[in-house]
Amino acid sequence: MYRKKFLGIFFIFLSLIIVILFSYFKFFGNNKSKIVHIENKEEVYNSNLIKDVEYSTKDKNNNEYFIRADEGEIDFSNPNIIFLKKVYAFIKLIDSREITIVSDFGKYNSENYDTIFSKNVKINYLDNKIAGEYLDFSLERNLMIISKEVSYSNLDNIMKADVIEINIKSKDTKIFMQDQKEKVILKSKN
Repeated sequence: MYRKKFLGIFFIFLSLIIVILFSYFKFFGNNKSKIVHIENKEEVYNSNLIKDVEYSTKDKNNNEYFIRADEGEIDFSNPNIIFLKKVYAFIKLIDSREITIVSDFGKYNSENYDTIFSKNVKINYLDNKIAGEYLDFSLERNLMIISKEVSYSNLDNIMKADVIEINIKSKDTKIFMQDQKEKVILKSKN
């Protein structure tokens, strides 16, 4: 009789320990620490989420690139990739004026400084304003590709297109529609 009670209690405790260990490893076992280098400070994070992210760099041609976001999340599979929220970028190109870019989201590559901006992308350059839903900005390729519901305006004109490609170095620009049957819409403000 006592042996049956003892075995019953033993199996209950054993089951409880197994459930506790399983729960611990399920919820806490995959928590990896990450060392992040930001503004000459090293901090250890138990998560891949960082508040108030800032990066700045100069390329080999002395172009300056500054990016800031309210929040960043490091991709554990590729630590050079950081997913950003509420993004602001400032670009000062040599032999050119400043470019500012804002968007709801971004994907920044800290290795080559390429950045993809998405959702409510707004670009300001001199008196030119470009809005769209997607911007692929690459210092490495010297290229900006703005797409999805693109609108462009300056002091004199308003234009609607599907894609605007700008060579950052030469300033050569291509404006086109994805469907060749459709036409770019250009209206004068005057």
